[in-house]
This record gives sequence, C-alpha cells and structure tokens, in this order.
Amino acid sequence: MKFGIMSFAHMHAYSYADCLNQMPGVHLSGISDDDPARGEEAARKYDVPYYESDGALLATDVDAVIICSENVRHKEMVLQAAEANKHILCEKPIATSTDDAWEMIEACKKAGVKLMTAFPVRYSTPIQKLKTYVEEGHLGTILSMRTTNRGQNPGGWFIETEKSGGGAVLDHTVHMIDIMRWLMNSDVSKVYAEVDTLFTDKPIDDCGLMTLAFENGVLASHDPSWSKNPAYPTWGDATIEVVGTKGRAYADAFGETLHFYSSKDEAYRHVLFGKDMDYGLLEDFVKCVKEDLEPSVTGLDGLRAMEVALAAYESGRSHQEITIR
Repeated sequence: MKFGIMSFAHMHAYSYADCLNQMPGVHLSGISDDDPARGEEAARKYDVPYYESDGALLATDVDAVIICSENVRHKEMVLQAAEANKHILCEKPIATSTDDAWEMIEACKKAGVKLMTAFPVRYSTPIQKLKTYVEEGHLGTILSMRTTNRGQNPGGWFIETEKSGGGAVLDHTVHMIDIMRWLMNSDVSKVYAEVDTLFTDKPIDDCGLMTLAFENGVLASHDPSWSKNPAYPTWGDATIEVVGTKGRAYADAFGETLHFYSSKDEAYRHVLFGKDMDYGLLEDFVKCVKEDLEPSVTGLDGLRAMEVALAAYESGRSHQEITIR
C-alpha cells in the first residue's frame, strides 16, 4: 500500500512517516508541501520524491494520503484528495468550521473513499484498557468524568489564528472529547467554558476550562492548555478520570514512561516505553482500507469533537452556556 503525505506543517507528519517505514507491506511514496524548503528537507530525510504541488502527488499511484497541513487547509486538501480517489487520514482538528467538516465528509462519501480523523489517543494502551473496563461494566453506570490535555505551546502557525483556527482550546480539546464520546457512545449537548491567555503575550488562547453535559446525563470537565514550560520533561499530558456507580478509574495516555536521568544533555526526561499510539492509528487505517471497513475514527467523530471546541469559544465570548444541536 502506497502512501503520500500532504504537507509537513504539522510535527505529527514526521512520526507518521517513521511509522509507515516500520510497517510491513506499506511504504511512503512521496511528499508534497507548499513550503519547498520544508518539503524538500522531509523528502531527503525519508528518501522519497518531493512534489511542489498537492495535485502532482495525487496524480501518482499512491493509494492513500495523510494530511498534515495547517488546520485551515484541511478542507481544500481533503476535497482535492477525494476527487483524486485517494483514501484520507486527516490530522485533527478535522476542520475549523462545521460547514467545512460536513462538506469534507460528504465529498468523501460521494467519492467512495475512506476519511479517518487522526485521533491517536484512542490507541494508547491505558485508554484502551479503560474502554474495556467501561464496556465490561466494572465501573457500573458512568456518573461523571474529568479530563486534561495540557502541553507546551507549539509556536509557529499554531499561534496564528488565521492558519490554526484557534489556540489551545481547539488544539487540546478535540482529543479528549473524542475519548469521552467513544467511552459512552454519547454526544455533548451543552458547554460552558472560560477561555483565556495567561502563558504567552501572543493574541491567542492558551488555556481554558469547560464544563460539559452529555446527552446521556453525564457531567464532565475538561482542562485544555499550553501551560507546560519548555523545560518540562515531556510535551504534556492526556488524562481522564471516570467515576461510576461501582468505582472510579484514572488513565494517563502517556503514563507508560521511564524516568531517565543522565549526566549528558537533558538531566531528566520521560521516555515512553508503551505502545506507539501513532503506529496503532496508522495500522488501523491501513486495515480499514485493505479490508474495506468503516474507519474506527470517522470524519463525523472529528466533526463532533471539533464542534465542542467551537462551542467553548462561543461560550467564552458570551459567558453563557451553549447548547449543541
């Protein structure tokens, strides 16, 4: 199965490329990027052709593409890839508006191609074990949840609203909304949020706190931020606490780490020894294409997670509870 990567603007592109090179029966065949220096550097690193335009890459015999561009470009690239009859793994957030996301979903449906949203946290071993505990009834009926996704400010285009569509509240909300929806098979119905800028002097949100009501009656909170400093030993966290009628469970998606001390370079850092979430995501995407299965993480899943983040912005501006749908 041949893959192309459309843009290396998002740092996850490098991890995805590394995973493709480790996967049997799969290989990276080409890279396109509207930034020639960035695209050519990535092409040299992975020893594959560089294409100056997305259209040139899509004209090749690749079976699927991974889109890792700036968020606002996801729509145009998904539509172009669908028209070229390529299966698509799109970096999160799927888009920056619900109208764009629906258009992307419909275009892929019409073209008969797979559209999968890149939510690798689903493939974390602790998160998957939590899913099993919930499904087997060990926690009883879920009453409430609390999640966090707090990381470092990525800088670059991420802090340019016209390219990213939003700051930490968009960037670090969608992952954990997806996990909560996945655990319960229920959507968020109401959002109240506070959104602020506390850690940077740039005019973009870098923290927030939201209270969520799900359609099944469960209440939850979520803490998204870019609050970790550059010296922090890992980029951030993705945690969830679930309280049920029979018990409580806590999972840390990045909890499988070694504490590494060295007299060279960084004195202390965390080293992940657990399952590579990105590899699990790509492995599942390849399986759904080869076996003609519905993606485990659909475009609709991406849309539902994104609309909660957008509702949080609306609530932050109005200081009112926002009802979704």
